[in-house]
Amino acid sequence: MKRAEKADRIQAILDARFPSPAVPLHHSDPFTLLVAVLLSAQCTDERVNQVTPGLFALARTPDEMQRVSVAKILSAIRSCGLAPQKAEAIAKTSALLVERHGGQVPCDQEALEALPGVGHKTASVVLAQAFSVPTFPIDTHIHRLAWRWGLSNGSSVERTERDLVRTFPKEHWNKLHLQIIWFGRAHCPALRHQPDACPICVWAMSKARRAAEAAGKRRSGNRG
Repeated sequence: MKRAEKADRIQAILDARFPSPAVPLHHSDPFTLLVAVLLSAQCTDERVNQVTPGLFALARTPDEMQRVSVAKILSAIRSCGLAPQKAEAIAKTSALLVERHGGQVPCDQEALEALPGVGHKTASVVLAQAFSVPTFPIDTHIHRLAWRWGLSNGSSVERTERDLVRTFPKEHWNKLHLQIIWFGRAHCPALRHQPDACPICVWAMSKARRAAEAAGKRRSGNRG
């Protein structure tokens, strides 16, 4: 099956199962989304959604957050992985948003990635979901599924991003990012994966990839 034909079939399945996918992280504006995505590194979205109400009760804007001590931020997010580093990053990022951007989250990839704790994926998520800028953020679900479906070779997150943006129309990237995440959670898990029970893997996953996954030889390259 040609790549374009496979992509069309995958997109049709995703549209049918997740026509209006929600952003998994609870937020109300670009800043609260930025903080939530920053917290999601090495942490489940469920856990992030549990801690952000307490954190945002302390502060909901960069100006308010820069006035909160790192110790108080840490106390609010302690149950998240890498909490001490994240507390420092939230405090420093908030101060820089006030200093450099008038207390607003910039709609610019380079400016976002210059903030402490904000990498390429975090910046891409904020651009896509807060500002509707077409990006294709690659998280572990998307990286895993792109390999299983034969859309990328799994060598790196960067390679997966390049392959997917070449495969799917730009106007669908933001929605596909969310659809693939939800599909992966519902039908295509990392552990105890059963290709024949997955509506896409059953036809899209090659025998070679099935054998490689079963043998545990797949190059993971997985990063959030």
